Amino acid sequence: MASDLSSLLNSSRALNSHLSRPDLPSINLSLDQIEAQSRRLVSRQPGASSDADRANYLLAQAHVDAPALANSIAHLNTSSTFSPLQPLQDTDVSGYLRHAHEQNLISTIEEGRRETQEHFYRLLEERSHKDWEAKKRRVFEELGGRATSDSKALAEMKKSFHGKAALAASTGPSLTLQMQSKMMAYDRAISELNAARLRGTSCPIIHLLMQAAASLNSEPSSQQILQNFHVLAKITSEPPALPPVEHAGAHILNAPLFERKYARVYLGDTDSREAAALRIQIAKGSREALEDQFWDIIERTIQSRPMEARLGGDPSVANKIRAFLLMRYYKNGQWEDRIELVAGQPLWAKLYYLVRTGHAQEALDEALKSQQAIEHREDSFMNHFRSWIESPERRLPKPHRDHLQTVYNAHMLHSASADPFKLALYKLMGKLEPSRRTVSQVTMTTEDWLWFQLAMVDEEEEGGLRGLTEVLLSYGERHFDGTKKGVWPGVLLMCGQFERSVAALWEHPETEIEAVHLAIALAYHGLLRVPSRAETSDISPLTLSPLSPPALSLPMLIWRYVRQFVKMDAKEALQYVYCVCLSADQGDGVGRENVETAWELVRRIIVLAHSGPAWEELVGGFRPDGTRFSGIIEQGATLLHLQNTAQYNEQILIRAARDSEENDRIPEAIKLYNLAGDYGTVISCLAQALGNTLAQPAGESDKGKIIERTAVEILRHYERTNRAVGKDRDAAVRLLRIREALNAKSSGRFDVVLEIMESTDLIPLDGDVAKITRKAEEFKDLHDALQRNLQVYLPLTMEALAAVHQSIKNSATAETTRQMTLTTLRKKSRSLMVFGGILKYRMSPDVYSYLARLDVEIAL
Repeated sequence: MASDLSSLLNSSRALNSHLSRPDLPSINLSLDQIEAQSRRLVSRQPGASSDADRANYLLAQAHVDAPALANSIAHLNTSSTFSPLQPLQDTDVSGYLRHAHEQNLISTIEEGRRETQEHFYRLLEERSHKDWEAKKRRVFEELGGRATSDSKALAEMKKSFHGKAALAASTGPSLTLQMQSKMMAYDRAISELNAARLRGTSCPIIHLLMQAAASLNSEPSSQQILQNFHVLAKITSEPPALPPVEHAGAHILNAPLFERKYARVYLGDTDSREAAALRIQIAKGSREALEDQFWDIIERTIQSRPMEARLGGDPSVANKIRAFLLMRYYKNGQWEDRIELVAGQPLWAKLYYLVRTGHAQEALDEALKSQQAIEHREDSFMNHFRSWIESPERRLPKPHRDHLQTVYNAHMLHSASADPFKLALYKLMGKLEPSRRTVSQVTMTTEDWLWFQLAMVDEEEEGGLRGLTEVLLSYGERHFDGTKKGVWPGVLLMCGQFERSVAALWEHPETEIEAVHLAIALAYHGLLRVPSRAETSDISPLTLSPLSPPALSLPMLIWRYVRQFVKMDAKEALQYVYCVCLSADQGDGVGRENVETAWELVRRIIVLAHSGPAWEELVGGFRPDGTRFSGIIEQGATLLHLQNTAQYNEQILIRAARDSEENDRIPEAIKLYNLAGDYGTVISCLAQALGNTLAQPAGESDKGKIIERTAVEILRHYERTNRAVGKDRDAAVRLLRIREALNAKSSGRFDVVLEIMESTDLIPLDGDVAKITRKAEEFKDLHDALQRNLQVYLPLTMEALAAVHQSIKNSATAETTRQMTLTTLRKKSRSLMVFGGILKYRMSPDVYSYLARLDVEIAL
């Protein structure tokens, strides 16, 4: 039957073989496809075609059976997706193991992918939340929630270049009473730091900050902050006090040099030998700080429970460790499980805790006392222990470590009863299994765990401190702050991530103040990397890049801090700005940018500070006898890397004066120009200011009076010293006279007004038409302030003429004298009208009409 059908198919294909055309494609469709196509063609309405139909049609042209594929997919059974391709026999053990291994790999990959995805989204959410909080704080401040600057000052802070924008977009600790007390405790340390820098001597800044933190015992975070400062003091080897100075140059001989001591190495090549030595020092200092902390805990524990400690009359270190072990591990008449007794005492635990508290020599002495008992159990321990204790870097030669590894693997690694402290000692001496970071019953607390990691660090293996840092960063803040808040910044500090540590403190409002001062201490010792202006973010002071180590914007951090009290205490704000220049020696132009930013911050302080005696104490001023005295900024010019007076005048005084002008603080701008010796600009600024106040009703306000008083003092001094002679000074003198006339008018003394205005020689009143015409032509050469105020002093003069005319007219003076005076007044009035008529285009019509009306009254 099948052969008959095949022959029938072949004969049917041969029926139209003579009609085949090679240029037309052949159709090879199944009956199901032909039926499906037919049904679609029949059901298709004009203008209604679906994308699926067109796709199926095109796929059919390419000999793709889309309906068949769809049917296969619909009936796909995925339950056997990960089943073996070939059935496994019950006795095929190797095949089963291979399949199980493949399944484990697939499951592990899938689980890792899922965990990575969840971790990514969690980090994304946390980062988004932090960014949102930072932006929200910025918005609240800009809206006035916590800002202390007025709108013009804020506008000044938002000028063009990126550094200014980043510094303007700032937040800082709110000035509660508690915050103010904390700030006052810390700012004394900064003042002492700058005083020492000016003297050219070193300053134990970390210990000064520790004293400030210790005075704030009521603060919940004070103990952790104290520990952080203690860690840094150990890392930098900063002594608590400097050697006494017996003569002026003694500091050069007997005082250590602290400022920027580590900057060259820290900011240089991270793969250099010096950088590796610095990382060793960081790990060692952090470990020693943890040892001091634990020893303090032991002593306080013993003092709190003396009866239980049973210390007796022996105050030695070893006896205190014995007492502590008794309190911790001896319960109900017996020692805890796995505590091995050697010569009747928990020797392994005792040796470990002596090492853990930094008493290595005492540990060796204790081991020597029980040497015979120790060698009976661990015959090679004493030789290795002695070599390890006496090694400066706590590092044994490789043959010794290999031997320790063998003993460790044979007797302790898989033993359920091995003393955990003996196991820990072997791991420390041989630096065994560094990837297994915990030891049961030994690394119980975060501090114990961190000390153990730092003690295991080897710069020649496993990446050293940098390798440990990567592990700690992978754990993240959540891992360490689960049981105790505020631990994460200390963890970062101990592994040399100084910039990240400061940023972690800054993220929490209760430790923002400590973050600023920790950053200053780090910068002073040369352990802070500052980003370039282009790399600085306007949200976070921390800059992270895959191509370079982390960096922290010290200028941004300091400005965010000081802007909260810059108006109240500009001198203290200035002390912090001085610290911006600590990073002046950083390469790639960053140091120069920091210096320029410090200058910018000083100018902002000058603009934002309140005028008065405190302001003059800041910038300097002139005594009544005309002599100049310097201000605090000029006295600290060397801290700002200002080389000479000319640079100080240009970068600080003159530019601050321009900023003051832009912020409508004219009296301050005038004083600053005057201090800088720019006398021509002083007079020009005075003339403009006096001209502006004349035409304004507020000219008699406090601001106008201050400008007038300043102008009187400066002009008197300039006339005496013959400075700034010229058009501007003449204009300022005339404007002051007009102001006197306005004041005389206010008191009703119009005869004085007329006398003053005639003395200014601004208006020709003698009736000489030629002179009037010449004066009108010379008007365009007058100072701009005088030209702008024409419609102020012309009506003022006419009002004075009218008032004096009315007074003479109603007086009891002799008729002849009265008529002569009235004639003179009419002549002056007509002269003023002729002059005003020529300059009519410079006045509003109302003013000229007013003058004409008064002239008519005088003429009657």
